[in-house]
Amino acid sequence: MSDLLQRLRGRGWRMTAQRRVVAEVLAGEHVHLTADEVLAQATARLPEISRATVYNTLGELVLLGEVIEVTTDGRARRYDPNAHRPHQHLVCSGCGTIRDVHPSGDPLSDLPDSERFGYVVSAAEVTYRGRCPDCATEPGS
Repeated sequence: MSDLLQRLRGRGWRMTAQRRVVAEVLAGEHVHLTADEVLAQATARLPEISRATVYNTLGELVLLGEVIEVTTDGRARRYDPNAHRPHQHLVCSGCGTIRDVHPSGDPLSDLPDSERFGYVVSAAEVTYRGRCPDCATEPGS
């Protein structure tokens, strides 16, 4: 059983066949699927699942804090089930692939007091950008 499914069961989340399939599709490392990609994979497993059910389930998972909604460079929103382990994202500027990364530094402590302007900073989002190995070898890159 996936980590996401275990967390949802632990919360007592009502596990319908449709919700289970969406959670199963989101299982794994470096998963950053769009809603349409989740729908396509869920439909392959459970043909009767509807677009509305997939979108509603993703929305519920985000509200529960079990899935992170990731948006980069105006591209489609993606859904990251790695919500309980602090991490940042590495994004390919060519194909848009997203990978979870775990830098050794703490972005909160890296911001000097002189740059906080009196704010009590509670979170930081860092996105690393570059070209993946496939895009880096394309002609003209």
